[in-house]
Formats: sequence, C-alpha cells, structure tokens
Amino acid sequence: MRIAGAPISWGVCEVPGWGLQLPSDRVLDELRGLGLAATEAGPPGFLPADPGEARAALERRGLRLVGGFVTAVLHVPHRLQEQLQQMASQARWLAEAGGEVMVLAAAASGDGYDARTQLQAREWTLLFEALATTRDLAARSGLRLAVHPHFGTAIETADDIKRLLAGCDAPLCLDTGHAALGGADPAELAADHGDRVAHVHLKDVDPALAEPVRTRAIAYAEGVRRGLYRPLGRGSARIADVLASLRSRGYDGWFVLEQDVALDRASADPIGDIRESLEFARAHA
Repeated sequence: MRIAGAPISWGVCEVPGWGLQLPSDRVLDELRGLGLAATEAGPPGFLPADPGEARAALERRGLRLVGGFVTAVLHVPHRLQEQLQQMASQARWLAEAGGEVMVLAAAASGDGYDARTQLQAREWTLLFEALATTRDLAARSGLRLAVHPHFGTAIETADDIKRLLAGCDAPLCLDTGHAALGGADPAELAADHGDRVAHVHLKDVDPALAEPVRTRAIAYAEGVRRGLYRPLGRGSARIADVLASLRSRGYDGWFVLEQDVALDRASADPIGDIRESLEFARAHA
C-alpha cells in the first residue's frame, strides 16, 4: 500500500482566508516523521517555484512527489485555450519536480466551492473533449491524469460522477470524502468502477455536517472549520470497504491521506488526527 501525505491535512490551502498556514518545513518534517515517504505538492508557494529546488527540498527529507491538484474551467469555449496553457505549465512543473499524477478538478465558472454548477448537454460534450486533450497534455510530460470529482465544481454529485464515467474514459481520482459529500457511495464506486480508479484521496466525512454543506445551508469552508472531514473510520464514507474493494481489484496506485482542515492558533497541531488516519489505513490495507 503506497500511502502519501497532503499539505491540506496540515491546513495548507490556496483559498484566501482559509486559516492558519503552517510553514512548509514543519509540514514536510512532520510528514516524514510519521513514516511517510511521499507527498502531494500542495498549493502554489508551498514548495519552491523552481521544480529542481522543490525536488531537492523533498529529497533532503527522503520524500518524493506524488503529483499535484490543479483546477481548470473546461466547459467554457472561450476560456479553454488559456486553461490548457496553464495546465501545460503546471504539468511541466510537476514532472520536473518528480511527480507522477496530475489530479484535475473541473472547476465551475465562479470562484470558491459554494456555487452549484449544473452543466448542460453541450457543456458536458465540451468537457469530455477537453479531458481527452488534457490527458494527452499530461502524458506529454510523462504524467497520468486523474479526474477529481469535487464539491463545488462541475463534477460534484453522484449523477455527475455517473455521467463522467459513462461519457468518457478518463481515469478517476476517487476522493472518498468529496464523493460522499456529493451524495455518492465511495464503496460502491470502488466496487463498481475500481478499474477506472487511478488515484485515491482518503478522507472520512461527518454525516451530520455533510447534509447542511451539501444543501448549502452551511458554506463549504465553514463546514471544514467545524470538522466536516474526520479521521479515517470515524465518518460515513465506508473507508474500510473502499480499501477492501480496491485491494481485491489489484489497485496499485497511491493512497493520499487528505483530511482537509482549517486551523487557527488553538487547533494548530493536526498531527494526532493524521496519525490516526494513517494507522487506520495501514490496518485495513
């Protein structure tokens, strides 16, 4: 079982006003101290802008880069060329820094994660075409593409995920938390579509908070601040069943511990929850 960390588990996020941003040296040192040997890239600025320097910073700690999360608006024709150029630049950086996977969320037109974007038929067609182009773009840099259904993006709900899986052959990033938050069953996705899973983000979900976030009664960031995402095994995302299904299908990709948190001075030590999730994942490997 290849397990990696993610800076967002330490509260490091690109969203303005998200919370206390811990320094990269502390995050990487603690990640390695947990016995992990790999990480995702985190938001711009977390690792050095020069990919060679980023790779060296990781290697000094015995770490490697798994890949990185990127967003792009792919269903709006007049924005597509600009978005593809940005993704090409991000893909080159990831590859030169040692990454394997470009994790792509199909962003909505607006900012943040609180809007609900429902694509029309023509927009789905444009999105599928753009995903094929993006997959080729990633491959030219030696990366695999994994499409990440994500709350507040164009691919959010269980129906959205079904349409993605039926409408194209793009590989999937199964984020157990976002899938559950959008109303899908992560364990069913792993059992029924494990052959499409190229990358996994592991997080669990508090069902009492998931419902008001899903219906927009609570803003997404506020839900995270209240503890929307829980250590593995303490929520409703059926993590043990997900792991069992993927194991039975011979999945050999990365499992990234990605328990999104928003920190303040009083909650600036998330390592206990991360360790709990790591122990759960290893126990159910």
